[in-house]
This record gives sequence, structure tokens and C-alpha cells, in this order.
Amino acid sequence: MAVLLVLVVGAGTYLLAKGSPGKTGGRVATGTSTSAPGTSAPVATTAPAASSTSGPTSTTASPGTSTTRAPVTTTTGAPVTSTTGPPTGSTTRSTATTAARGTAPPSGLAVGTATMQVTASTPHGTAAVPVAIYYPAVSSGAGAMPDHAGGPYPLVIFSQGFGEYPSAYAILMEAWAQAGFVVAAPTYTHTDPGPGLYRPDIVDHPAELSATITAVLQDDRSSGGLLSGLVDPSEVAVAGQSDGGDVSLAAAVNTCCRDTRIKAAVILSGAEYSVFGGSYFTDGSPPLLVTQGNDDSAFLGNAPVCSTNLYNAAPAPKYYVDLLGATHLPPYTEANGWERVVARVSTEFLDAYLRHDRAELGRMMQDGNVAGVATITSAPQVPSAGGTC
Repeated sequence: MAVLLVLVVGAGTYLLAKGSPGKTGGRVATGTSTSAPGTSAPVATTAPAASSTSGPTSTTASPGTSTTRAPVTTTTGAPVTSTTGPPTGSTTRSTATTAARGTAPPSGLAVGTATMQVTASTPHGTAAVPVAIYYPAVSSGAGAMPDHAGGPYPLVIFSQGFGEYPSAYAILMEAWAQAGFVVAAPTYTHTDPGPGLYRPDIVDHPAELSATITAVLQDDRSSGGLLSGLVDPSEVAVAGQSDGGDVSLAAAVNTCCRDTRIKAAVILSGAEYSVFGGSYFTDGSPPLLVTQGNDDSAFLGNAPVCSTNLYNAAPAPKYYVDLLGATHLPPYTEANGWERVVARVSTEFLDAYLRHDRAELGRMMQDGNVAGVATITSAPQVPSAGGTC
């Protein structure tokens, strides 16, 4: 597929490189609220606005305002901005001082941010995809100098849920960047809030995900790119929430669009989605981490049976985190006990399978069991949540 990259840092726009590389109904939480572990007040499950207080706020213009399928056009927005220091609810994890294989870089790294513009070929035409980048830096902020001392770092591609800005999940993405991962978050076409929402466009999103991997790795290989030499091209993972989890799972394990560069997958309240076609888990699978709120629902988000079904169909190694009493969004967008478990466990999972530090698996199995908040298992099967997905 053809990929055109433009990197935006501060007020400058730079051409980087050229190269190659249906379920129905929205799953958007409504105004129901619940008390999240570790919070003193109910946490609304309404989708956060772009100006999320739990992390950087994207100032990019909302793409996909057209209701046509293809080509999709968008304007390049300003860089994502970042707050200094660990997000609320994050935890320090490692005292290692190098990023050699099998060891993590120093914890609590500063986080730099930038945006990249990717033009990708999809089944329905050409898509313009803005991508927010979070990366380990010597200081926090837009366009900050990358911290090469601990690199190269594994790459995580994060996929947002339908009707959500990627910045709504900044608390998780910053936690991963602080732990020594480069995180790229594409804004998929017709997916972020606005009049251009069009859910059937999800069939194009696995191609947009793969184009994002290619774009980041091209910038890593270029001599003048912001990410030059920062990314380990052999260690790539995907993570996604809700519909973004569906896209991530399809790119990782579905014959429709499997990208073999993906070495691990973190599926946050996602599902096997028949609209992609193909078949799941018939051509192998990378290590899989599945998280799911057991108080989620098909009406408000993702029925737990969707997650239990995909987990039970997957081969080992796989891990299932049951978030007790959690609904659809709070474990991934708010600072609370569920989010702390998700951030810690997902980082340990990524360390185990991208840095090949298997001692992290023991820590993950301990940190995923928190009384009244979460349980974790690697059993071959978990009880079905019942119902249909």
C-alpha cells in the first residue's frame, strides 16, 4: 500500500518519507455512572470530551466530517500536548537503568508528543489518518527531544473506540510511554466525535492500522525523522478499546488482514467482529491480553460475553483480566483502581513479550489480582458470560 507521511511538530510540517508497506449499533457509553475503585465520587461513563483532564489534549481538527466513504480527507492539526510527570494512578515499575533486551528502561520517563499524517490505501479508497505519537523524551512536551539513551523502544499502536478521541485514553498511553514504549494512536476515519461518524467504515481500519506501523517504522529508519533510531522495528504490539479492540484483534489474528509484524495484542473490551470476514485464530496468534468490565453491556458498550468468547477461542499464551463492577470506559479513560490495574498489567505484559523479560509475567499475575477490583487468569477457558455478542 502507498503511504505518505507528514510529521507536525510545533508550527512546522515536514514530509518524512514515501514507501510501501458488521456488528450493529454504536458502542458508546451513555449517561449512566458508577463508583470506580479508588475514587470518592461516581465516575460518569459518558464519553470524555477532547479536552480530557487525565492526559494530553489533542487540538487537531476532527477528521472525517464528510459522510462519503472514500476518499477520506482531513486537515493536519496541532501537536498533541503532554503534561509533565506520571498521570494520576500510574505506578513506578522498574529500577533498571538500561533498555537492553530483557530489561526495562528507567521508570517515569518524560513523554514527548507529535502528530504524524499518514495517507493509506484501504479497501474503499485513500484515507488520510492523523496519528498522535507519545514517546520517551528528555523532557515533556510537543516535539521534545527523544530520549535515545534507553532505546530503541518497542512500538505500540493504540486504536480508539467508536465515538472517542484518541486523547481520551491519554492516561494509558502516557503510562506506556513513561515505561519505555513508543505509542502511536491513529484517528481512524469517521470514528472520532462529530457529524462524520460512520461505523461501517471500521472495515477500512485494519489497513489504516498497518499503514501506521509502516509510517512509524519508515520515520525510525530515516536520518532526519523525529523518531529516527528510536523504535525497535522487530517489537510491535497493538492495543485497542471497544471497536478499537475489534480492529486490533483483526489485525493481529484474523486472516482478513493479519499483520505478521504484530508480536503481542492487548484487547480492552473488544470482540471478534464478523464484518471483517476472514477467520480468527486459524493462522496462529501472538500473545494475547484481554480485559473486560463485568458490568459492561451490549447496550452501553461491549457485552462481557464478547471478551470471554474471544479469549476462549484463542491459543495460549493468553491472559484474561476481569474488572469487577466496571462498565465500558472508566477502566481506560479515568484515574481509578481499574485503570491502575490495566496500566500496570498491560505494561508488564508488553515487557514480557516485547522485551522478553518473562519475570514480568509473575508480577503481572500478582498485580492483576486486587480484592474487589480485578482478577486475572491464564486458564485455557474462562466461564462464558452468557448471552450473545
